[in-house]
Amino acid sequence: MIPLTATEPRFAICIANTDYPAALEVRKIYQVLPDADAAQHQYLRIIDESGEDYLYPAAYFVLVDLPKEVQEALLKAA
Repeated sequence: MIPLTATEPRFAICIANTDYPAALEVRKIYQVLPDADAAQHQYLRIIDESGEDYLYPAAYFVLVDLPKEVQEALLKAA
């Protein structure tokens, strides 16, 4: 798993949404917020469709490295 730091934005692609179909869309890119405690329990803190951050199983996502320009565009669009 790609380590999450507090200094750079991270993103993940949703690959499953079992139990959360209204909150997560499969194949969509989501912003991931750092949360070391959640990571220890195999969860990620994700800004979901509501615009709020919630914990979801890490197995529902694949963390991705995106070019800085793409990261900036995603953050601006949020």
